Parts: sequence; structure tokens; C-alpha cells
Amino acid sequence: MTDADCEKITPVLLKSRTGEFDLESILFLKLRGIHDLGCIGECMNLEKLDLSGNNVTNLAPLASLRLLSVLCLSANRISNLEPLRNCEGLQNLNLAGNIISSIENLHCLQPLRKLENIRFKDNTYNYTNPVCRNAAYRNIVLEMFPNIKVLDGERVVGRGSELYQLCKDIDDTIKAGLYKNGQLVEHSDCKPWVEDNYWEIKRSNNAIIEEAYKQFNDVLHECRLLNNRATHVISQTERSMSLKKQPKQYAI
Repeated sequence: MTDADCEKITPVLLKSRTGEFDLESILFLKLRGIHDLGCIGECMNLEKLDLSGNNVTNLAPLASLRLLSVLCLSANRISNLEPLRNCEGLQNLNLAGNIISSIENLHCLQPLRKLENIRFKDNTYNYTNPVCRNAAYRNIVLEMFPNIKVLDGERVVGRGSELYQLCKDIDDTIKAGLYKNGQLVEHSDCKPWVEDNYWEIKRSNNAIIEEAYKQFNDVLHECRLLNNRATHVISQTERSMSLKKQPKQYAI
């Protein structure tokens, strides 16, 4: 890509993409050859921004976007994350495919208390960062960001994360080639993936709650009946009014 193909974010560019850009909450600028974020900081109402697949290096203009909750910066040339410290509303951040070199580069993200989903590598597109080569990378990141629920596309807390980890352990075991006479070696400490009845929907045994369920369903049924009656009355009224508006005809 030549310099002529590269772009700077200007009011003209933003307006061509979004109309009145300062009123928009979502902005997609993927694969535009952008290297200068220009006036993006003027889009104070932005909540979701996708700048993946560009040539961005300087994130300074993003510092004023306090409402930003979803930010995709994958496949750029970013090494300094310091401006993101001020994006206090960030919940989902994708930085896969950049040149973030060390754990120290991540410390500036720790004040972002709402951050729940963060990605530094994406195996689907073969995106990564030099920091991911650190043998203790995953454990360190999880310690740095205790509120994280998803790291690099993998759930780390919440229902389902335990099952995922079990599956991952099985895959790791298979990849390690722990076979004997063509059979996978069994370990005495192996446990079932999930407990019995794990997937069953558990309903409360509390009689008060059960009665509340019943009453709610009864009220819902009554509402449906009233709606049907109202629809019928409205239909009859409209038909009657339509007949009155028709001109009278006389036979001679």
C-alpha cells in the first residue's frame, strides 16, 4: 500500500461514512489504510469503533472518547496503549495483531474497571502480539485484570468456562501424544466433564415462588383474551364506519 492509499480521519471522511458524524454512536472504518486518527476525538458520542486492518500507530485522539465501550484495533501497528487509560467506559477491547511487546505496556489498562473482554491474539486470523510469547502471559494478564470474563476469545469465568477448560485439557493431553498401544492413557484423577443434571433447568421448590409463577401465567392468559376481544371490537367498529361512508345508491 502506497502513501497515496493511506488516509487521515477528517470531518469529510466521517460525514461520508456516517452523515452527521458527531451524533453517531457506531463507526466502522475497517481496511481504509488509515494511519492518522485525525479528528476522531471530536466524535464524543461514539460507543463502538472498528479500526481493524489499518496502519494506526498513535492512539492519542481516542483519549477523549469516554463513552466508548467497544473498540477493535486488530491488525494495526500499535505499541503504546497509554491513551486508552482515559477510555473509562471500555468493556470490549481487541488488540490482536499489533506490536505490543511487554507486560509493562498493559499496565495503563488496569484503571479500566469495566473491561470484561480483551484480546491480544486471534488464532482464527493468526493475529498475535510479541507479549503473547511470554510463557506466563495468560496467568499474568488474568492477575492484572481480575474483572476479565473473556481473554483471547476464551471464557475464563462464568458458566461454561469450567467445561471449556476441561475440553482444553483433553486437547492438550491428546496433542502431547500420551498414548500407549494406540490407547490414550487413563489417569486415576480424571473426573467427568460436568456433574449429573448439570444442564437441567433447576426450578425453585419454594411454594411461594411456584404460586407466583401460576398467578403470572393466569394474568398473561387473561391479557391475551382481552387483546383478542379488543381486536374483534375494533374490527367491527372499523367495518361499520366504512359502511356508513359509502355513498348511497338508488335504483331507477
